[in-house]
Amino acid sequence: GETFCIIGENGSGKSTLLQIVAGILQPSSGAARTNGRVAALLELGSGFNPEFTGRENVYLNAAILGLTTDEIDAKYGDIEAFAEIGDFIDQPVKTYSSGMSVRLAFSVAIHVDPDILLVDEALAVGDIYFRQRCMRKVHELRQRGVTILFVSHAIGDVKAVGDRTMWLDNGQIREIGDTELVVAKYLAY
Repeated sequence: GETFCIIGENGSGKSTLLQIVAGILQPSSGAARTNGRVAALLELGSGFNPEFTGRENVYLNAAILGLTTDEIDAKYGDIEAFAEIGDFIDQPVKTYSSGMSVRLAFSVAIHVDPDILLVDEALAVGDIYFRQRCMRKVHELRQRGVTILFVSHAIGDVKAVGDRTMWLDNGQIREIGDTELVVAKYLAY
């Protein structure tokens, strides 16, 4: 039920760690276990079929996350409304801008009622209006007790949402604890 942020330089292992938690990669040693429905925004447009329309991708991704067609039908209007991509919803995703892709992916992820939400730099792509809406939604999910693993280079976002933060450096934990303290040490480094 906490928002756990992960910071570090490019190549430090942040995205790899989220891919392990999501079950996309297997750890080279040890084990990773999740309890509950995991929704992930890992790479821009990951999980989207570029040949499918936005609408088709909504149904595909929500089904992969375990929703029935009836459940997707019930949530579809909210997903489409939050994404705010208009008539592009019926166009192939390959015609979308990066911002449109992330809008749709984020909208699906938050509307499937995840127990765990993984966010990897996805919000860095959107315009300021969309980023603010996403951050409000992240705060709502926090209030509902959703566990959020949040990777970002946007230190302001990390400080705004993080209950605890881990600083990764070359695949090793450099610091873990209170967000303000970890961020201060990271910035000083």
